[in-house]
Amino acid sequence: FPFQVAVQLSEPGEDFEGGEFVLVENRPRAQSAACVVPLRRGDAVVFPCDLVPRAGVRGWYRVKVRHGVSEVRSGVRRTLGIIFHGASR
Repeated sequence: FPFQVAVQLSEPGEDFEGGEFVLVENRPRAQSAACVVPLRRGDAVVFPCDLVPRAGVRGWYRVKVRHGVSEVRSGVRRTLGIIFHGASR
């Protein structure tokens, strides 16, 4: 199961400041690329756990993806994380 889910339980601007959900792709032989996902209360994001396929000039290659949260500057940010794992391995 190569995906995880995060559900935002707090409202940005009311419950906390900062704390944006961030995905970073570590591209081979290139700079890392960050993507900020704006989430409101009740929004969910499905994201890859480890690797994603990307098309290159010489075919497909794997890109490592990391996830995280920027600094929470004030308040409390609450998120529900759902991690899928393959128990049958």
